[in-house]
Amino acid sequence: MICSVKTLGITGIQGSVVVAECYVSNGLPGFDIVGLPDAAVKEARDRVRAAAKNSGLTFPTSRITVNLAPASQKKAGTHFDLPILLSICAACGSVRRPKSTSAFIGEVALDGQVRPVSGVLPMALAAKREGIETLFVPAENAAEATLARGPAIIPVHTVAELAGGLNGEIVLKEEPLWVPTRSDAAILDFKDVLGQENVKRALEVAAAGSHNVLLIGPPGSGKSMLSKRLPSILPDMTWEESLEVTQIYSVMGMLSSKMPLVTQRPFRSPHHTVSNAGLAGGGTNPRPGEISMAHKGVLFLDELPEYRSDTLDMMRQPLEDGKVTISRVSGAVTYPAEFMLVCAMNPCKCGWYGDPSRRCTCSDHAVANYRGRISGPLLDRIDIVVEVPAVHFEDLKARAEAEPSAAIKTRVNAARDVQNQRFGNHPGMCNARMGPAEMRAYCGLDEAGSELMKQAFEALGLTARSYDRILRVARTIADLEGSVTIQPQHLAEAISYRAANLGNR
Repeated sequence: MICSVKTLGITGIQGSVVVAECYVSNGLPGFDIVGLPDAAVKEARDRVRAAAKNSGLTFPTSRITVNLAPASQKKAGTHFDLPILLSICAACGSVRRPKSTSAFIGEVALDGQVRPVSGVLPMALAAKREGIETLFVPAENAAEATLARGPAIIPVHTVAELAGGLNGEIVLKEEPLWVPTRSDAAILDFKDVLGQENVKRALEVAAAGSHNVLLIGPPGSGKSMLSKRLPSILPDMTWEESLEVTQIYSVMGMLSSKMPLVTQRPFRSPHHTVSNAGLAGGGTNPRPGEISMAHKGVLFLDELPEYRSDTLDMMRQPLEDGKVTISRVSGAVTYPAEFMLVCAMNPCKCGWYGDPSRRCTCSDHAVANYRGRISGPLLDRIDIVVEVPAVHFEDLKARAEAEPSAAIKTRVNAARDVQNQRFGNHPGMCNARMGPAEMRAYCGLDEAGSELMKQAFEALGLTARSYDRILRVARTIADLEGSVTIQPQHLAEAISYRAANLGNR
């Protein structure tokens, strides 16, 4: 007796169709699962047997062989429990054979409950691509699965309920399409920050074009406070961007049944002890790291020199390519990593280098060593470098409410709308990710701008990469001002963001 049941698997964040083929034959009782299963899949034997018996289904005492096809693709996760159980029960006749246009995913408990699993959205999107008409998922994952807007989603609470539905004893209801609602989550606001208008302006430019930023200043100047309020002025996410980010969080199992869609841009702030795999991703079964978790959002690295140099340098390629590829003997997995890097650091070890109070106790050599922890190639990939001075007493005494984030976000959204129209053939593209062709088309300079750029190139010792980044920042400043062309004043402001003192005394 042979029975096949369709399910889905995941490689990285890409889903694919998998078929659970069951063969029940005569012989000594046994239960084998083949097709490159990992430990979690192999352990399904005990879960499936107990769940079937506790759900009132007949479980054969014969020789059982389950093959997860294609056999050349590695299988991982507990979501294969439900299709394995159905293929066995259908092969022995206790459950009606499912239609070939249906697929099943879910983990089963020993008492027959169907538990939620991770990675449902990528699998639902794969089911849509492959023409699957009905997808049975755990009830807690049903809202997430409807985001694919493809197959009919049937929520399943128990194995007994599913068996009754397949046998025609009860009617299983389809899950309605989940519709996002307004989030009431509290967001930190820029109106709480007193002073630091130059830094706020730099962060506004960075948010408008998704540029990388480095904030340098003494302790207590507000670097972290400003950075944590950056999400409040980031442009609204499009539906496509939300789906991209949600797939990553789905694979990580970080979604809830009440809010299955990521609607706010991520803000990730890993501790400086983060490992290479924790930042870039990895593991035996490669999983996304912090740079992928920050996709379409912000990766904030506080106390930048305290991170390991090799860990920081791992970001150099993802910052350029917008993706990270993790290679293992069994294959390679690529995760998206289009993130905005925001860093904060003190100017020296004691934190007071350059302060008018002359409190700095560091020697020239100590300052050089402290700043030398950050490699030149990484600094070259940062578009905006801003010095954050200590807040003056007058600013604290005034207690006047600063400009709220909503007003800043209005300008950011307007600038991003200009970019969306400009790069209409490349959805989600922004100024920070312009290629050579786009820069030739949209970053032309007049004679005065070319002369200014020449002087800056020679005076600051710029590289070809930093030259391009200045032009991208200038293009964003022009967009904020509503200018079609880059004017000298736009270019001058962009150059000022590269002229911050990163050298010795």
